[in-house]
Amino acid sequence: MSIGVSTGAVSTKTKLNRHQITGFWASWFGWMLDGMDSVIYALVLSPAMTELLPKSGMQATPGNVAFMGSIMFALFLVGWGLSFLWGPVADRFGRAKALMLTILMYAVFTFLSAFAQNIWELAAFRLLAGVGIGGEWSMAGTFVSESWPEDRRKMGAGYLQTGYYFGFFVAAALNYTVGASFGWRPMFMFGLVPAAVSFWVLFAVKEPEKWQKAVKQPGKAQVRPLRSLFSKEYAKRTWINSILLTVAIIGLWAGSVYEPTAIVNLAKHAGMAGAGPAHMSSLGTGILSLGTILGCVALPPMAERIGRKKALAIYFAIMVVTIVLSFGWAYYLPHGLTPFLVILFFLGFGGGNFAMFSLWLPEQYRTEVRASAFAFCTSIGRFVGAIVTFVIGAMVKGMGTLGTPVALTAIAFVIGLLVIPAALETKGEVLPD
Repeated sequence: MSIGVSTGAVSTKTKLNRHQITGFWASWFGWMLDGMDSVIYALVLSPAMTELLPKSGMQATPGNVAFMGSIMFALFLVGWGLSFLWGPVADRFGRAKALMLTILMYAVFTFLSAFAQNIWELAAFRLLAGVGIGGEWSMAGTFVSESWPEDRRKMGAGYLQTGYYFGFFVAAALNYTVGASFGWRPMFMFGLVPAAVSFWVLFAVKEPEKWQKAVKQPGKAQVRPLRSLFSKEYAKRTWINSILLTVAIIGLWAGSVYEPTAIVNLAKHAGMAGAGPAHMSSLGTGILSLGTILGCVALPPMAERIGRKKALAIYFAIMVVTIVLSFGWAYYLPHGLTPFLVILFFLGFGGGNFAMFSLWLPEQYRTEVRASAFAFCTSIGRFVGAIVTFVIGAMVKGMGTLGTPVALTAIAFVIGLLVIPAALETKGEVLPD
């Protein structure tokens, strides 16, 4: 994990110290388990709703499963949205401490989800788990950007983002083995694993020197980070970043959340029975994850070469095309499973656009407000995403189909392409103090 810096004819690179390496892996594993946790619910949606709806006084019809499942997703996203509260905590008390608390929170409430006796209990646990999950990305992204040396920071952002999608592999493997054999509750029990990572962060990771220096400067303690985001200096970029992240989040949920259900439907249509559809959905999740990991790794060099805005535009364009082709075309083919899986890889590559924000957001804000800016911009999109998820669920129920409503989310990326030119270009600039 390195990026070279030219000095004359000799390529050199800044060596990472023990603190930087330990902090990165703590952040990466936290983000990986975050991704695992997020996808577990998508993978167990159908069996969980089928069991809990009758216990909650509702029939487990396909329409009710899809509709109530969408409400659960929406509540989960509301929890993600509330995670903007972690930003001021990190700016005031430290990145590592806030990172540890976010991981611990989503671990505990994911574990408790395994014991839900009705959909209302599951909804409460997922809402609270979402608060922790939503905060982990902004805390980890801020930590790595401030800890790593400037010549390696950008690739560090790309590498960090791969953790989330390695979590998809873990969730898919658990679904293939544990979920297919023992049901949905043991899947949630594995959510307690991240608690060990949170204690590792507590004892092994030190705060970035950049943050320590910033808080010691006179007057920094009186800064109100959330209010500062809407100052004359930051207001425009804060709103633009929030819009772009809203677009990305809508696409994330279209691609990763509805993908397992779409594949299960396609597999059943192809004549698969028993554990076959579940195994196929795990395969599809793995394909999506592989594409996204490659997209995350490819993005930082591209952003350095052609600029942040042009690189993000390319990724958004990929999302427009692949969402339409997968859910609007392949999903309705007589034998659509194979084309859907092939397109899913490229949809995943486009989903690597999230790595851009781990790289780009820290470059636009000074240290005393950086974590708050990261948390706020990522959270606003989740509130909007919750509304969109609810609307998609209502459309699925009303139209009696999954493909078309999800395909329509490609419109969000068209809007994103129109907004990108107004964003702040930071190519070639160092991380501000």
